[in-house]
Formats: sequence, C-alpha cells, structure tokens
Amino acid sequence: MGRGGPVEPDSAGGRVRTDVVVVGAGPNGLAAGLVMAGAGLRVEVYEAASTIGGGARTRELTLPGYRHDVCSAVHPMALASPFFRAFDLAAHGVRLLHPEVSYAHPLDGGRAGLAWRDLRRTTADLGRDGAAWRRLLDPLARRSGDLADVVMSDLRSPPAHPRLAGQLAVRVLRRLAARGPLDFRDEVAPAMLAGVNAHAIAPVGGIGATAVGVVLAALAHGVGWPVPEGGSQRIVDALAAELRRRGGRIVTDAPIDDLAQLPAAHAVLLDLTPAGLLRLAGTRLPAGYARSLRAYRRGGAACKVDFALAGPVPWQAPDCARAGTLHLVGTRQEAAAAEAAVAAGRHAERPYVLAAQPGVVDPSRAPTGRQVLWTYAHVPNGSPRDVREQVKDQVERFAPGFRDLILAEHVITADRWESYNPNYLGGDISGGATTAWQLVARPVPRWDPYRTPLPGVYLCSASTPPGQAVHGMCGVHAARRALRDRFGIRTDPLTLVAGPDRVEPGPPERCQEGDGTGGHTGRRGTRQPRSPR
Repeated sequence: MGRGGPVEPDSAGGRVRTDVVVVGAGPNGLAAGLVMAGAGLRVEVYEAASTIGGGARTRELTLPGYRHDVCSAVHPMALASPFFRAFDLAAHGVRLLHPEVSYAHPLDGGRAGLAWRDLRRTTADLGRDGAAWRRLLDPLARRSGDLADVVMSDLRSPPAHPRLAGQLAVRVLRRLAARGPLDFRDEVAPAMLAGVNAHAIAPVGGIGATAVGVVLAALAHGVGWPVPEGGSQRIVDALAAELRRRGGRIVTDAPIDDLAQLPAAHAVLLDLTPAGLLRLAGTRLPAGYARSLRAYRRGGAACKVDFALAGPVPWQAPDCARAGTLHLVGTRQEAAAAEAAVAAGRHAERPYVLAAQPGVVDPSRAPTGRQVLWTYAHVPNGSPRDVREQVKDQVERFAPGFRDLILAEHVITADRWESYNPNYLGGDISGGATTAWQLVARPVPRWDPYRTPLPGVYLCSASTPPGQAVHGMCGVHAARRALRDRFGIRTDPLTLVAGPDRVEPGPPERCQEGDGTGGHTGRRGTRQPRSPR
C-alpha cells in the first residue's frame, strides 16, 4: 500500500485488517500510536511526506554538513511533558543539551536580559526587579513537573495539583492587570516577558500569550530550554523506532484524501487540523459540527529563515553567546507593536524574530568552526512576503557584523509552509490562534474535543488540548479516549508508554462494513477492562 489506497477487510469472517490507524507521523500521531501499541494493539501510521516528523524534522537546508531544524528547535515542553517523562528520551538515545542561558533578550546599547537556568543568577542580574521576577516564577519553576501536569492536561479534568493551578492562574491574571507586587520598574524584565509571550504569535498582552509566556518563563528556570543533539529529528526517530519495536507499521509517501482510503480498523486517530478532518470526512460529518470546524481560527504565521554562518554570531551583549534561544525585537513596547501588527493582518516594520543557535551546545550541527542560525519572523497568515532582509536587520541590530558571516540562507515564506506540512495552514505553526477561547475550546466547544461525531474517529493534533509544542500529550489524551471507547481499556496511557507490560485488549468493538468510511463506524458492545499479560 505505497500510496494509502483503499484496503478491504480481511476475507476471513470480514475481520478488520488492523486495530488502529493513525494519520500523520508527527509527535502527537506517534505518541498516540505508541500508547495504542503499548496496549497490545496492531497499529499502522500513514504519513503523507517522505519522512516522518511533522514539526520536528531536521534537514540540510543550506549547505552540506549544516543541519537545520525545519520547524521546532528548542524543547522545554518535551523535557517537561508527562508523555516524554514516561517515554524517557535519554533511554532511547536522545540527548537533550542545555545552554547555560535558556533565552536572551538583547536590547539596544549592548544590554540584554538573560534567563539563566539558575533563577538566582537571573534575579541578581535584574537588580531592583529581581525580587518581582522571583515572586512571579519561583513557585512555578520549583514544581516544573507538576506545572507540566497542569498545563498539559486535557483541560477537562480537575487539575492534578489544584493549588499550583491556582498559583498559575493568579500570576497570569496579575500580569494581565499589571499591578500589585509583580510590577516591574525597569525596562529589561518586561521586555523578557514580552519576548516569551510572543511565542504564542498573538498580542503580547492577551490572556493566551500571557499564559504561554508565564509557563515558558517558569520552565526556563525549572527544566531549561534544551536542544536535542543532532536535531529535533532525533526525537521523532526515537518514537518511530520504539513504535516499530512494538510491532507498529509506519507507511510514508502515503497521502490520505478520504477516510475511505484507510484500512478497515476499530479506531482512527488523526494528527490533522480541523480543515484536514473536513477534507477527509467530507459530507459524513453532521452539519453543525462541520460549521464549528470551519469557524476554527487560524493563528498568525512565521516566515522561516535559516543561515549557514562562517562563525558564531557576534552579539554585542557578550553573554548572548551562551543562550540557545534569543528574542530579537527590542523593548516591550516594540514587541507589543510588532505582534499587534501581525494580529491586524499587517507586516511589522521591525518584526519579532525568534532565533536559536544550537551550536552553543551542539557542535554536530555544522562543520568545525562554523554555525547554523535558526530564525523566524512573525507575519500575517498566508503572507507570501520574503522578510529575510528584515530578519537580517534585526540580528545585525544586536550583533553588528552578522551579515559578513552569512555563507548561505534558506527561506520558507508563510504561504509555502503547507507544502512542507499540511497542518501549517497559511504558515500557522501553532495549530490555531492562541486566544483565550481556543486555548480551551479547541477545535470545537465540546466536552470531549478529541472524539468526532464519526464513531471510532478521533482528532489528536495540536488543534486539540493542550495545543502547540512538541509534547505528545494531544496524542496521549486522544488515545486514552479511543482505548476506553473502542477496546474497553482504562489503563493509564502513560503506563503503557513506560512499561514493558502489554494489555490484552480482547475482542474490540465490531465495525459495520460498507459505510463508505473504510470500516470506521460500528455498534457499541459490552467491553471490560483487560488485565496485563
């Protein structure tokens, strides 16, 4: 089945060919497949591209020997994620390397805000704003694992750590109000928070961006912002290797345009956007649900620019050379203006530029003495504009002489992202707009956002809670529902990822044939939880 064509049920008694089909081999799709395989189920994954990875691929984009992360590059959420803690990346050969400075925020005149992994060092650098920075982040950073459990939940269950969830909510609301003991008096700390807020590609003062920023800032001190040795591809390659070891099958170069193309299975998990579900399901979806999917808002976009450099970036603030990530925009006011322009559908004259320099800790990314620089600028969704010159200007602003080091460059404009990953509609790399409403009601306002109206069909992409980033938890939450609904298995899915035991699924729910969905509807039967073998 090289191209994802239709497959009929096995001839013996009309049995389905496999237990579970996953569409999309990104981190969430592979996480869902691993959970299902851990339950002893037969799993097949179909990926449209020639390589797996979704938003976590690594390629030689500029020159031979220069390895660039195509999309995601820095992974605090993977390190904190309950799924990856259970999977144990280190045990699967993935080394996460920690820059001494999680992120830096340079300002004009050779100054910079530095988020050292050591919170005390950061607060000392911030002077009279250090105490406020510590009050904001210390309670969250000290419990970074518990914080990840809270923010990477399905946002439907009571929080695992209610007091910590309350502390997070209070801090987000206080930052929104910008008053009380968390106020800052100097310029550096507000700029640093605006820089992390802007990761959401949303107005920096909004509740969505503020929530994202507070969590990321806390993780900078709690777990750090690491980069994978060799590139982000190592993460998904490790997931795929373990899935295959557990008997799973991954088919690449297999674009799926209709659910009817899929092998008959008891459960289908789609690592796709709402638009992808609409495309595959067609008129099978109820009209009201389809309308809600069409109303789902896309987020702002990114124009990606990768550089092969003759040497390290000559940052004017010397300690920026120790940072894995940099926010290049200037003051809080400049960050707010740049993100407001993008939200209004305009290009900022001085855009927010997110930069990563993995060579600070990983010399394998480029030939000896050389460097790669990963950057993207925020632009309106669907923009065809190549903003590489504005990106260069922002880097040069804080690193005079940068342009002289450029050996080669590679650009992906926002309107071209879909050819790399169909989930990145118009260059939206976040799986949807980061608004207060869409943080919770993604992709539609339902109690169970993963289960679709088609029996046995589930969404498991970043367009479901908890949303964007490489953490795998969208796949875990969808797999939990599918295990319970279709196979009667109520085992904690994270134990299925971590442990060697497999759960005997027993006879799954029978599927009706000939319904035009590849066998993905069925009658509900009586199912009992299965015990481990």
